Order: sequence, then structure tokens, then C-alpha cells
Amino acid sequence: MNDPSRPTVSPAISELDQLPDRDGEETDEWRASLDAVVRNAGPERAAYLMRRVHEFAEESGTRLPPLLSSDYINTVPAAAQPAFDGDLEMESRITALNRWNAAAMVTRGSPLGLGGHISTYASAAWLYEIGFHHFFRGKDGDGSGDQLFLQGHASPGIYARVFLEGRLSAGQLEGFRREAGGDGLPSYPHPRRLPWLWEFPTVSMGLGPLGAVYQARFNRYLHARGIKDTSASRVWAFLGDGETDEPESMAALTLASREGLDNLTFVVNCNLQRLDGPVRSNSKIVQELEARFRGAGWKVVKTLWGEAWDPLLARDTTGDLVRRLGEVPDAQLQTLAARDAAYARKNFFTGDALSALSASLSDAQVVDLFENSRGGHEPLKVYAAYRAAVEHRGAPTVVLAQTVKGHTLGSAFESRNANHQMKKLTMAQFRELRDVLELPIPDSALAGDQVPFWHPGTDSPEVRYLHERRAALGGPLPLRRVRAAPLPQPPAKPFESLEKGSGHQEIATTMALVRLVKDLMRDERSGARWVPIVPDEARTFGMESMFPTAGIYSPQGQTYDPVDADQLLHYRETATGQLLIEGITEAGSVAEFTAAATSYATHGEPMIPFYIFYAMFGFQRTGDQFWALGDQMGRGFVVGGTAGRTTMTGEGLQHGDGHSHLLAATNPAAVSYDPAFAYEIAVIVRDGLRRMYGERPENVFYYLTVYNEPKHQPAMPAVPGIEEGIVRGVYRFRPAEPGAAGPRLQLLSSGTAVHWALRAQELLASDWGVHADVWSVTSWTELRRDAMRADDARMRGEESTPFVTRALAGAPGPVLAVSDWMRQVPDQISQWIEQDYYSLGTDGFGLSDTREDVRRYFQVDAESIVVTALDRLARAGQVPSATVNQARERYGLDR
Repeated sequence: MNDPSRPTVSPAISELDQLPDRDGEETDEWRASLDAVVRNAGPERAAYLMRRVHEFAEESGTRLPPLLSSDYINTVPAAAQPAFDGDLEMESRITALNRWNAAAMVTRGSPLGLGGHISTYASAAWLYEIGFHHFFRGKDGDGSGDQLFLQGHASPGIYARVFLEGRLSAGQLEGFRREAGGDGLPSYPHPRRLPWLWEFPTVSMGLGPLGAVYQARFNRYLHARGIKDTSASRVWAFLGDGETDEPESMAALTLASREGLDNLTFVVNCNLQRLDGPVRSNSKIVQELEARFRGAGWKVVKTLWGEAWDPLLARDTTGDLVRRLGEVPDAQLQTLAARDAAYARKNFFTGDALSALSASLSDAQVVDLFENSRGGHEPLKVYAAYRAAVEHRGAPTVVLAQTVKGHTLGSAFESRNANHQMKKLTMAQFRELRDVLELPIPDSALAGDQVPFWHPGTDSPEVRYLHERRAALGGPLPLRRVRAAPLPQPPAKPFESLEKGSGHQEIATTMALVRLVKDLMRDERSGARWVPIVPDEARTFGMESMFPTAGIYSPQGQTYDPVDADQLLHYRETATGQLLIEGITEAGSVAEFTAAATSYATHGEPMIPFYIFYAMFGFQRTGDQFWALGDQMGRGFVVGGTAGRTTMTGEGLQHGDGHSHLLAATNPAAVSYDPAFAYEIAVIVRDGLRRMYGERPENVFYYLTVYNEPKHQPAMPAVPGIEEGIVRGVYRFRPAEPGAAGPRLQLLSSGTAVHWALRAQELLASDWGVHADVWSVTSWTELRRDAMRADDARMRGEESTPFVTRALAGAPGPVLAVSDWMRQVPDQISQWIEQDYYSLGTDGFGLSDTREDVRRYFQVDAESIVVTALDRLARAGQVPSATVNQARERYGLDR
């Protein structure tokens, strides 16, 4: 019977009204049918029918816009769960051992104040164990295996598993977070600290998911270009639901779906808690994430509830239970997991239908529903979700697994807001944990002050099973294995063309470097190894000539006619393209660079990434990623184009980079250079290829700053030791006129400032009778590091003098340093200069104007250098003090 109180469905104006309706009568019949369902069976029934129709349409190949969310239940129903291909009892014992040893590891370090995290792995244990036993492919086969981006705070559980495998000893577990002695374990996944185990540093939240997307993409890039068959490799990224608030976590979702990266799986541990409390206290993070991933084109698999919920859902004929699960906010679910049965009956099982469902449950069963029966804690549910993920084709997949943070650790930990900061269990809590995990640990082993690590023995059934499962999947994981052969060094010709200079032509050092890379990409032996990466600024850096030759990588190729097809330098996308244009994303570009820079270890294929960007938007914007790159021991060339505070005419405050060398100096893996001339670039790049890709490769990456100011590029002077000086950081480019009488001083300069120093040298000599040597400082930072190494050697009782001290030894007069950077950059070397030392720089915010006026504003132009030089000489008593005022007036610096 119709219910007149229910509203009818009224047609609304929509975008569909713009489309032709070929059969309006049929459309009206569908509307009337829906209206009848709403009036007779309610809106819930109508929504159910519409969703089933939508589902059927997708299955039949009819393309419809995706639904952004589904009910708060498991994607894979109980009846559709695949058969489990392992020994569940054995895997439960192994997981229990790993839980125990992870908790013991952190607790044993707690009295020393070392910290650690227990609750994250406790919630995610089965998410990892099912993967290790059944899905994660190792490296022992012909391929590269899978790449695992593991949640940093879960590292104790991973160490515990590696201990069970026999790849770590109890003594090494004892050294968790005690690295200074050389045998300890790093707190989190740090490849540089434990290079045989960890591949990817992930604890800087958000960078792991971002890196995983670009790793999956780079795997496809290698395969498309015929460098490595990565078709069997899958990238797994584990992250927490709170971590998804980091912009980087979600930044590249559409890239993954747009390029059909079905070799990528995210696993989000939805324990509903972040570090201080609920992730979404008044809503539902799982539903929010589902909408975001679905909207971005991902396949979403939810595993929310365990087996105990299955019979209840089967009896939910009214849909009241599903509705209730969908409406309870996360913070309330957290409370339900921490309270008793009476609280749950009163606050969850509300209304007649739900009360009737719960009436058949004991109090213990009610408590178990919320405290333990979460999908992420049940191996069969996790297995079903992973199987659905790996079998999906055409798009990346995310598994949203609901868990309880601190699971199995007892009521003091489970679902507590403070459990992220809780670092230890008492011995009484360990006894309780032993009983919960059903471990055969006697009371006598728990009678002392320290809880023991527990290993069942190398020949135990658990360890044998563990090894058998990993052998079937291709060997142990995680594992970092370096087996790349050195790359052949390129021929001399491309470097010689820069060393000869530019003749009468003026070119910017940016262009000189790009030309060098283009020539090196033509080398038959190593040219294919270059990976040019640009965040949508290729034309700015003169790289458009690479478009038709190297091609722009696109897995879809080029499905359109480019607007400039009739031009020589037309835009050409191809599935085998070498050039990676990432769009306006420095973060994505660094993530891609990292994947390429570590391919020598991940895939056994050394690649030479060349990442060029606006200097201002490099280290300043993505410094955390460069730090992770150093941790991951990436190799390649990072280039800050249009560098310096004053070379970007008219661009203003945010585009003037006067500080990236200072930021780069903080990164121990960054070898930084600020070359002034094309021949310096040639020497530096050749040395970088030797150091990073030669017979004894070093785990460093090179950072070069180049300028967009066209200048005459001289030939490399025939000066003894000039190449050593360029590489180590300083050499005398133009000495004062031999035999000239008068006051002397030394001008040190880098990058484009060398040209100001050369002009100042001329003015000092012609206007004031002062003679200066001009030095090109290719790297202030490398000079500092060399000096610090010399200091360390002296502390050991060895004789050692810094290179910069030796280079300037005996040079007459004061030293004046100038650059297009903040004064702290040249000031890095001041304490190792024996002469009087002073610096000029571009401190402060940038501004828009001509180069000449901006340099005058910062007092680094040639005339300002002259006045400062005279001032330093006057202070030393080598020129009259009145000379300084005369120079100010002469050059207009008094205004």
C-alpha cells in the first residue's frame, strides 16, 4: 500500500537535460518505477536497487561514472572468500612470535630512554604476515621482485620476523636504536644505516606513498624502454590512515590511475588513530578514503570486519546493522573497542532490530566483535583482500583494512589515545600477552628484570615453514641487493666541446649543461641510461630539442595530432620516450628521480637521472625528499636552473634563490657545485660520472646550480692542476698582472659572481692601482667538508692541511668572497682562511628589477666589490681611508 507520508521523486534539472532524449516515454517509466519503490519500500530499497543496476552495468561493460562510496562492510563477502593456500595454525604461531619479539625489543630499550613504537605493528601484524607468506615476491629469480614501502613505525615487527628467519641475531635486536657502536639497528627503515636489509626510507610520513607511486611508474618506464623486464614486479605501500592527511600521501593518486598502474597496491592500516587521538573523530576515515581513491580511479577493497560479524550480517534482513555500522563515527568505534558488553548493547545495538540481533550473543561475543573481530586482524579476510587486489587489472588498488591500534597488547594499550607514546609493557603485561598469544614461554623465563627474546630454534617447524614460504616466493624480504655493473665512461668528445669554450657566442651555463647532456645521451654504450626529468619547465631550460629526438615518455603514446607537428622541435610523446615531464610537481619529480637514482640497487640497472628545475623550488620545497634520497643512497645529477638571487630579471621575491646551496650543504650525500664556466661543468660532470657510476661507485648525488645569463664561455685555461681545483672547489682563474706594484688582495667568487669579480679586478687596477687575483670557487661546501676532514685527521694525530688553506697560502692581501648567494654560503670556509676574510652576498628577499639594479641593491656588483675591497685594504693600512669615500662617490654608492 502506498504511504502518502513518503515523498515522491521529483525530476531535477541536471546536465542530462542538455543531452537528446531519444525516448522520453521510456525515461518517464524508469522515473515512475523508482518513484514507486521509494513510496512502497523506502529510499533505502531504492538506493540498493540503483546500486545493483550500477554494478551490473559495470560488469556488462557499460561505462558509468563511479560510485564514490559503498556500505561500511567488507568488499569481499564471506561466501566469495578464496581458498587459503597456507597453514593457518602455523602462520598464527609465527605471527605470535613476531608480536612477542617486537614488543620485547622496544621494551628492553625503554630503560635507556631510546623509545620505539609498539602499537603500530600490533595493529598491522597480519597485514604484513599474509603478504610475506603469500604475496611478496623476492629477488632470487630473474626479475627484481616486489618493492615494499613498509610503515616506519612498524619496523620492530619487521626486525622480529628477520630475527626469526635467522638474518638477525638476538644481540642485534638488543641493539635496536643503539647504532653508535656499529652493530645496532636503526629505529626505522634507513637503507644507509642497514644497507643489506632496507630498500626504502618511509618514516617521513607521506613520502613513502608518493615514492611508491613513482616507483611503480618507473618500473613501467624501464620495461617500456627495454632496459629491464619488470612485468612481474609489484609495488606495495603500507601506510597509516592518519598518514593520509599528509598532502604527499595523496598527491599522485590520479597519476597512478591515469597510467593504469595495476602493479601498485596501497595497504592502509585503518586503526582509526593518529598520534594523539582519532583520525576522524566525528566521521569515518575509511569512507573518506574510499571516496578519494575511487574518485581518483583506484580499485578499492575494504576489509573491515572479521568472521564474528558474518552471521550477524547474514541475518540483517532489514539493513539496520549495515546502516548502524555506517553511521557510528570512528571515535565511537574506538570507545566501543575499549568498553564492556553492557556499553555496546546500550550504545550500538539500538532499536528493536539490532537488539534482537544482539540478544543471541553472549557478553564475551559482544566484546569480541569490537575488540578483536576487525578485518585487518583476521588472516583469511586479509588474504581475500590481497587476492582481490593482485588479480585486478587496469588500475591500481588500495586495501582499506580496519584494525585496533595496540591489538593483543592488553586493555592498557588497545584503542587508547596515548598508545603511540607508550614504549613498554610490564612483566605482568608480558605474561598476559604470552597467554593471549599462546606461546610456550615458561614463567621461569619471565622471572627476571628483562623480558627475553624468544626463538623456537633454527630447525623448528615454524622456522622451516617460514623459509619454505619465502623460497617459494623468490627469497627473503625485505632485502637490498646491489649487483649492478659499472657503467662505461663516456667518450671525451662531448666534454671537449665545452672545454674549448663558446668562441664569439654567448651562452648561459644552463644551456651549456643541457647541450652536454644531449651529447652524452647519444653515446651508444651509456646514452640510454640517462633519465632527463623536468617539472614542466623543459622549454625554460632549452630542452625542447629533446622532444622529437629522445621523446617524452607516455604509456599511451600519442593519441592526438600535436599542434606543432609541422615544426622541427615538435612535441612528441611515445611509449618508449626517454624524457620524463612530470607536470608542475617538484615533489613528484624528486620521487621519480629517487626511483631512477636507486635503480642500480632496486633492479640491478644503473640509471643516470638528470633532474633540472627552477633552483628556488628545489631544496627549499622538497628538502625532506632529498634527505630521504640520501638515506636511500640515490645517485644522479640534480640541477638548479636559473640559479642565484639576481639572475632572474623581473621574477621577484619568490623566484630569487639565494639560499639553496646553504640548504644543500646540510645534506651529507649532496655534492654541491656552483660553476661559473662551461668547462667547469664538463670537468664536474665527468668527475660525477666516475664517482657515481665507475668501478667503485659512491653513494652520493651531485647538485649543480647553473644560470640563465648568457656569457662568453672561455676555453679552459692551461693552468697546472686546474681540474683538481675545479673538482675540489677552488683555483686561481685570473691572477693579477705579474710584477704590478701596489696593494694586493684576493677575490674569491662563484657562479655568475665570477664575472662581477673580473670587472672589479679591472676597476681596482685602472682606477685605484690595486691588484687582485680572481679565484673561481666551484664549491664552497666541498671546501668546507675537506677542511673538516683535515680537522678530524689532526684530532687523530695525523698531519693534514685543508685544500683551501694550501691553495691560498702566501697569497698577499685580504680575502674578499662574493657570490649570488647568502653570505653564509662563502662564510662556510672562513675559519680555514689565514688572511683577513670578508664576504659579500645577497641576503634577504629578492625583488624585481634589472640584473644590474638588483645587484646594486644587494651591493654585490663590480663597483660595490671595489668599494668593499678598498675598505678592507684601508682597515689593513694599505690604502688611505679617504679612498673609500672617493670610490663611493665615484660609483654613485653614496646615494
